[in-house]
Amino acid sequence: MNPSRPSLEQIFASHIQTLALTLGPATMQGYPSTVHRFLAHLRTAFPQLHQLSQLRRHPHLLSWFRSLCQPPSPLCNRSRMHHLVRLRRLLDDLAANGHSLLPDLIRQEDFPPQPHDLPKPLSLHQDQLLQQELRRSDDLASKALLLMRSTGIRIGECVHLSLDCLRQVGPEQWALHVPLGKLHTERWVPADPELRHIVERILALRALAPPAQLAKAQGFLLPGGARNGLMQTLRSALAQAAQRAGCSTPATPHQLRHYSESRTIAG
Repeated sequence: MNPSRPSLEQIFASHIQTLALTLGPATMQGYPSTVHRFLAHLRTAFPQLHQLSQLRRHPHLLSWFRSLCQPPSPLCNRSRMHHLVRLRRLLDDLAANGHSLLPDLIRQEDFPPQPHDLPKPLSLHQDQLLQQELRRSDDLASKALLLMRSTGIRIGECVHLSLDCLRQVGPEQWALHVPLGKLHTERWVPADPELRHIVERILALRALAPPAQLAKAQGFLLPGGARNGLMQTLRSALAQAAQRAGCSTPATPHQLRHYSESRTIAG
């Protein structure tokens, strides 16, 4: 190593100081940690690497990506994503400032999936109030929501149910056929008398629709074809039902899947 040439630590530290002139303290807080992790890995795994011009996507960057996922302290997706964003910013800036760096050291496909924060489940009391309201409201949307609550199926699966979704699978044994859904599998959900009654009521309410609407309806619920619009109708009906029931927070279709006692018998 040439003693007259700045080390990687010095190069990164100098640029972090420059960034601090324009970025806020909260934004800058993670940069030293990212650089420390990255350079510590390089020192351990690639002790002969001393210059930015030596950096390669393979093996250097890919090896560091793997290290972020490995024991004894694997990082969650969110933390890994933050480290990659910060290091990519630093490498891009250093390249723009004249340092010899290869392009595309960090690519979009290197970033882990972003976490999706699911809504908190309704409390048991709120769930009971909501079920009571859905049972009280004798309309198609309320019964469809009650069907989702009773079976644990997703809203997308509900609007794709076929007209003959309730089928007899054995002596005195019925099941709801759920078509291909989010996990690209189909399954059968056992249908007790209460669930069969919900399905029968939906079919009765469906039959009350105008003949012209029934003629173009293809699925279990109305209207036929406009599935995105139907999902929005169900979401709106659920929010209104939760408000009428006195729930403290708006309800979402995903929350109906909590507390469900459905059981899958095949899939």
